[in-house]
Amino acid sequence: MTLIALATALALSGASAQTPPQQTPPADAPRLGGLAPPTGPFVDGPPPPGARVVFVPNPKTPTEMFPPPPPRENVPFCKRGQFDGCKQRGG
Repeated sequence: MTLIALATALALSGASAQTPPQQTPPADAPRLGGLAPPTGPFVDGPPPPGARVVFVPNPKTPTEMFPPPPPRENVPFCKRGQFDGCKQRGG
């Protein structure tokens, strides 16, 4: 019975729900690889009322944006359990 009372006291005291404080590195600290996080939000929410919003379509076609890979001269047949970079046998 004392074990239940101890568990209840810990739950009510909030000792188990505490989280460690967040530590932020100084602004001049060097980054240790990877992509740097953005310095600010890309968009600051919706535009203010009355602001003119212009949508400009991309001038490039999908083929220009994502060109297909060049054709390969020699594509080997797939081995057992291989599915990438090879052609399937049979018809």
